[in-house]
Amino acid sequence: MPRRIANQPLFLILAGIGAAAMFVPAFHALANERHHEARAFFYSGLLGLIIVTLISVARATVPRRYREMGNLAALFAAFAFLPLMLAVPFYEALRNTTFLNAYAEMVSALTTTGMPHFEPDRLSGTLHLWRAMVGWMGGLLVWTSAAAILAPLSLGGFEVTATAEPGQGERLSQFSLVDPQTRIIRVGKRLIPIYTGLTAVLWLLLVVLGEDALIAACHAMSTLSTSGISPVGGVQNAHAGLIGEAVIALFLLFALSRLTFSNDTLSTARVGILRDPEFRLGLLIVIGVPLVLFLRHWVGAYEVSSSRSVGEAGAALWGGIFTVLSFLTTTGFESAQWQAARDWSGMPTPGLIFLGLAIIGGGVATTAGGVKLLRVWVLYLNGLREMEKLIHPNSVGHSSGQSRRFRRKGAFVAWVFFMLFAMTLSLLMLTLAALGADFETATVLAIAALSNTGPLVSSAPEFPIILSELGDGSRMVLVAGMVLGRLEMLAIIALLTTETWRD
Repeated sequence: MPRRIANQPLFLILAGIGAAAMFVPAFHALANERHHEARAFFYSGLLGLIIVTLISVARATVPRRYREMGNLAALFAAFAFLPLMLAVPFYEALRNTTFLNAYAEMVSALTTTGMPHFEPDRLSGTLHLWRAMVGWMGGLLVWTSAAAILAPLSLGGFEVTATAEPGQGERLSQFSLVDPQTRIIRVGKRLIPIYTGLTAVLWLLLVVLGEDALIAACHAMSTLSTSGISPVGGVQNAHAGLIGEAVIALFLLFALSRLTFSNDTLSTARVGILRDPEFRLGLLIVIGVPLVLFLRHWVGAYEVSSSRSVGEAGAALWGGIFTVLSFLTTTGFESAQWQAARDWSGMPTPGLIFLGLAIIGGGVATTAGGVKLLRVWVLYLNGLREMEKLIHPNSVGHSSGQSRRFRRKGAFVAWVFFMLFAMTLSLLMLTLAALGADFETATVLAIAALSNTGPLVSSAPEFPIILSELGDGSRMVLVAGMVLGRLEMLAIIALLTTETWRD
């Protein structure tokens, strides 16, 4: 039986997992005597499993084709079309919304964007649990596919590295002979226990700190998946307090570098986490940006009184550190002390900082979105080399220990990706503006969708956005932006290239 399941198409396997997951909110709703919601999830899950089983039986004699691009196409279909199935119980349980809204919410969750299409008070605990679960499963899918699908194709950030997929040389020769479907299963067996274990540990810590069990579970799942989904509108409204934020921040560090999880995507010996350029650049941003805001209290905030206590200074510094870390990893949680940080620095437009952090994004092969720290680091190294050539035109470049990990044309490919990202962002903004959005709204929505940082729409007070006022056309543009941001344009181009399919 396990072998028969493994031989099914990847999309069909993912649909079966999604259908089986519906029984969890069904039992939760039943335990809370919300019988309508329990029936919606139970019947949807049962129907989904029946359909998946019938399709599997019908395909029993059809030989499966072993293609790398087939799994990439299945990944695209999972983010674009699987939410149609996941939205059915959500739509039936909520009853007072359109199916398009439910579909957009599921795309937002599965792509780990976490864009809040509904006010928290409008949804029950069961629906919040389902949103968080879909986001958690989407994060697991992103993490697994990065090592098993994108890395072998030199996509998803690995196009700039000299050690693309679980290795080159001897390890690559052994790993590339494996059936792509088998590779996904092997990687999943390694990563699922780690991902699940970390989520369970975070949930337990939050519960011990006094958080409600359901809220703790949602925050734990949204932290590991960097979806930012919260039943109470963010961790600033939770009961775990400052210690809870510190615990969440510790787990958010996993999204700064792939080395924090494992070395499955490296071919050489494991590099120390403190020597990883992604992690070091991420820490520099997490410490540097809040420090600049903190020092602005004496430099730029002339209207702020200088008589502040040490406690207020500490709260302002922590509020900046946690919020910057959260938006850099495209999670989108705000600290309860973020307002104190704003008051301390006198910063009138913090939303612009959030937009910049979300565009940079987290680490390669993590659940974070954005341009990714590794590409930014490669462009930085290339910039240093170009300035060196301006000063010494006849100089010969040299490779340091870190730069040897990047391909010779890694900076060129990173620049191509950045240009594609900028062009896609501009196209989304123009489309949203053509559908009636003003410039500020179109900018925030486009960046939130393409960087998979949904909480941006509610975390920029100078750009208040009410998603319920958007038209159906704007919602579909956001859906397309979230899928493009999750897969990245290089993967879409590779998917559409006929030469790749022919090879």
